[in-house]
Amino acid sequence: MKIGVVFPQTEFGDDPAAIKEFAQTAEAIGYSHVLVYDHVLGAVHANRGPRLTGPYTEETPFHEPFVLFGFWAGVTTKIELVSGVIILPQRQTALVAKQCAEIDILSGGRLRLGVGTGWNYVEYDSLGENFHNRGKRQEEQIALLRKLWSEPVVDYTGKYHRIDRAGLKPLPGRQIPIWMGGFSEVAYRRAARLADGFIFGGATPDALAGLATVRGELTKQGRDASTFGVEAMVNYQAGPEHWRDHVETWRNAGATHVSVRSMGAGLNGPRAHIEMLQRYWEAIHR
Repeated sequence: MKIGVVFPQTEFGDDPAAIKEFAQTAEAIGYSHVLVYDHVLGAVHANRGPRLTGPYTEETPFHEPFVLFGFWAGVTTKIELVSGVIILPQRQTALVAKQCAEIDILSGGRLRLGVGTGWNYVEYDSLGENFHNRGKRQEEQIALLRKLWSEPVVDYTGKYHRIDRAGLKPLPGRQIPIWMGGFSEVAYRRAARLADGFIFGGATPDALAGLATVRGELTKQGRDASTFGVEAMVNYQAGPEHWRDHVETWRNAGATHVSVRSMGAGLNGPRAHIEMLQRYWEAIHR
């Protein structure tokens, strides 16, 4: 099982030297991947209907994942770069395909694209996309991404997209893995049909129940669950007495990846989050 880390961007700040150091330190210690959340805009929650139920507001800082990955691609050599997750339906599909191809080329094939549908309809409205058909549109986007990464010229007509004999150049040279994330039954079913893996972001009991659902859906689709990736989140704030147990719980459940997140643990500033990397690694490998 591979051990990664969630970039704690909501608490980390915007010093380029520290952002560089975080990724380089994680790589040097031995973390297999660094996972980054995505929001383009934060929205005011007050006096809004329908009510926004997600945890982030206009006060929450987010770095743009694709630009960040381009930066890290130039200052690291082996750590995998993972979006967890890009809100795909609020972005233009061909542009996402181009950005991902470029990151994969510049990083030497280190991108893993995690995608989801999100919860913030204000972002969708602001980006000129339809919040209400986001799930179905995402399904078409995934199919189109794979065509754009593998075919030099694409002639595609779908319900939501039209590409008239056009293509990316340069191509990434491989099918970039597409994982999905989310918390709902429909997300689990969609992933079992379309994705290479699933990123579980919630609490462990709920995530384990979700994993059982995904595996059941994989069986219905005739897919081999052993070839389907599983990533779970574990919390640094649980404390050192629980860190190894949480990792072992997911190892025993058959997860292929685990990422530790330090956000919400009361760490003060980027230095504390960077120092966390060594402390956690030593504790779980003791």
